[in-house]
Amino acid sequence: MKKTTMVRYKVRPEEAALNQQLIEAVFEELQRTRPAGLEYQSFRMDDGVSFVHVSVTEAGQPSPLQAVEAFKAFLSDIRARCEEPPANVEVLRIGRYAAQV
Repeated sequence: MKKTTMVRYKVRPEEAALNQQLIEAVFEELQRTRPAGLEYQSFRMDDGVSFVHVSVTEAGQPSPLQAVEAFKAFLSDIRARCEEPPANVEVLRIGRYAAQV
């Protein structure tokens, strides 16, 4: 069974670019290491300072994301960058569609 978690937060405007760079570093490491059992997406909202992350992992298992060094670096000072702290919510996927490109 899969567990889907959504995290939403807002950074201070002067921290938005750094926050995005840290997220991009996570994706670079994920591309290199390709951890199994993880589906991960991040979004920067149109206000430029709100971010949403969605991860899908195996229920009952630790998230492979927790072992990613770039993710640890991203988390290390997240609260200092935030205007609104991260709020984690488990969500139930009703459906998913992805066209082959």
